[in-house]
Amino acid sequence: MKKVITYGTFDLLHYGHINLLKRAKEQGDYLIVALSTDEFNWSKKQKKCYFEFEKRKQLLEAIRYVDLVIPEESWEQKVSDIKEYKVDKFVMGDDWVGKFDFIESETNAQVIYLSRTPEISTSKIKSDLYKK
Repeated sequence: MKKVITYGTFDLLHYGHINLLKRAKEQGDYLIVALSTDEFNWSKKQKKCYFEFEKRKQLLEAIRYVDLVIPEESWEQKVSDIKEYKVDKFVMGDDWVGKFDFIESETNAQVIYLSRTPEISTSKIKSDLYKK
């Protein structure tokens, strides 16, 4: 069984998120989503989510492509997650290209950057809502 992992906040869930999760799942048999906790989002990213962690987790767990949701509590946990869950592929959106290449030298996982759905993002949704 090939395991895949991806990370994200997944606030204001939209079809771009679904596209990314579907394409991540196509990379293997079992998809793990490390979901940023509210505390991590605020302390490390200065982001406040509309939906709290448990609601975002519930939404992700309802998506057929997602097999397991775990909390992301620090930037540094990626290598330990990959080792703990015996992950074969680490997948992120292409806005992160190059930032996680080190994972291939520290684990047995392949790093893959997938293109994002160009016309949609959580930031765009928030921006469009604030304009009105």
